[in-house]
Amino acid sequence: MAEKSSLTALARQQLELARRASSGRSAQTVFGGHEHVLRQTLIALIAGRGLEEHGSPGEATVHVLHGRVRLRAGDVGWEGSPGDLLIVPDARHALDALEDSAVLLTVAVRG
Repeated sequence: MAEKSSLTALARQQLELARRASSGRSAQTVFGGHEHVLRQTLIALIAGRGLEEHGSPGEATVHVLHGRVRLRAGDVGWEGSPGDLLIVPDARHALDALEDSAVLLTVAVRG
């Protein structure tokens, strides 16, 4: 059965939660979980906050819904604005919010 979600409304909600959180971030799984290969998570980050460097989860993309972000891997970085799709490198990487931002992280999790 098909389901529908408003990513715009969810981004607005998660940004509000991130603004109130001491970490400056908030996230919610939109689709997927342990029983699925595909997992999509909406992540909201307040300007100046981010996700510290971490290993690659496998095949993954970051779709920028709101704000501006920078995806970094070593000395290389890619900036993204609303509508941009960033391919997550198969290497240690980090995500920084240049403005209050919301992104949709899509990961293919192999069992």
